[in-house]
Amino acid sequence: MAEINELRDKMDEITIEMIKMLKTRTNVSKEIGEIKKSTGKGITDETREDNLRTKIITLCDELDFDESIAMRFLNFLLNESVKIQSDNKQTHLSIFLKAKSMELEGKKIIHMEVGEPDFLPPEIVKKALTEVFDKGFLKYGQAQGMPLFRDAIAKYSSKKFGASVSKDNIIVSPGARFSIFITINTLLNPGDELIIIEPAWPAYKECALNSGVKVRVISTTLEGKWEPSIEQIKKVINANTKMIVLNYPNNPTGKILPERLQDEIVNLAIENNLYILSDEIYSQYAFKSWKSVLCYNYDKSIITQSFSKSHAMTGFRIGYAIASSKIINKLSKLQALCLTNVSEPIQYIAMKALEADITNNTNTVQTRINVLAEKAKEMQLNFVVPDGAMYIFARVNQEGLNGAEFANSLLEKGLAVAPGEGFGEYQNFIRISACQDEKILIEGMNILSNTIGDKK
Repeated sequence: MAEINELRDKMDEITIEMIKMLKTRTNVSKEIGEIKKSTGKGITDETREDNLRTKIITLCDELDFDESIAMRFLNFLLNESVKIQSDNKQTHLSIFLKAKSMELEGKKIIHMEVGEPDFLPPEIVKKALTEVFDKGFLKYGQAQGMPLFRDAIAKYSSKKFGASVSKDNIIVSPGARFSIFITINTLLNPGDELIIIEPAWPAYKECALNSGVKVRVISTTLEGKWEPSIEQIKKVINANTKMIVLNYPNNPTGKILPERLQDEIVNLAIENNLYILSDEIYSQYAFKSWKSVLCYNYDKSIITQSFSKSHAMTGFRIGYAIASSKIINKLSKLQALCLTNVSEPIQYIAMKALEADITNNTNTVQTRINVLAEKAKEMQLNFVVPDGAMYIFARVNQEGLNGAEFANSLLEKGLAVAPGEGFGEYQNFIRISACQDEKILIEGMNILSNTIGDKK
């Protein structure tokens, strides 16, 4: 026992020294973050991280130490740096919350920062709201969702996406965001790696960081029409890579991948035994040919959908995921732990909403996107005309422009837009939402045009 206690004491001393060194490293990381902020540099530097990985791998060879343990530890350290340096990052949500506070003070704000359709849900939703009490959908239910509703989703999805889906492949969640959260938290472990193609909705990265999962970023460019290359993706795949996130039609760019490129990405994921998390909530707003990941019949794919965009039901907080029954069972366990089940009345209302014809929603948003695109061209903003979704992601051509500061200056003039830095390293970009009446959109774009003119 004396020998064991001596070794334990030694191990404790090493652990304490590691904590002290971690504190020192954290302080340095904060200093670097301040410099990055003042110079407009992005938070993540994939090239530098790759160089550090190479050094660690070489060191592991020299020390005869397990490389996988070292890589997980390195991923933890890198994630902590990202968290520290992302504390004050501006996103569409921070602008939205600030805009709401200004409205409470009596300020008029044109909301072009969030994807919240201004039109009403289908009329059948109103009818369902009045009848749900008498129908008796008021009790505790299955964590996976009401069988009747899951069966309706399965039939709807099979028909809409040309796939074979059963109710056992469905989990109902409070919005697609929660499906994404439980997918990452259930299927991945701390130290695992997840690939995200940016620009991307910030919640993917935030969920991963919260779970201790390391994000490997594939950056795409406006000049490259927002298309990743297979070589980029191959380069970041290693033994710790467990998942790739796809989001097409994309938020914020509206990009739909060419089918051949999407096929190549899916095949690469299959070859490397990766999970594919495909966020398809904008599929109702695909203005050109689009293919669901469901169509590949890959048993490690998870597709998320929501009623928020397609049926204009943002406040109802209802979405779902489609996956193999094995994956769904895993997700259900965590969902049961977090919330028991999604509200039965809301599930019933969403089930009835599936019966509605929502074609006009698509036409409305496409018309509004066209209006935004014409105004953006007049203003000489740089952007790729969206293939879908409900946004334009545009570069403002002003030297040294900080998108977050620009978005805040617009807010003071009554216009809310989303700063590009919330979607990746795109500090001189803004995301403009097409979720308002055309007259209001034009009014908002005029404020944007005048502000750009004032800064020239």
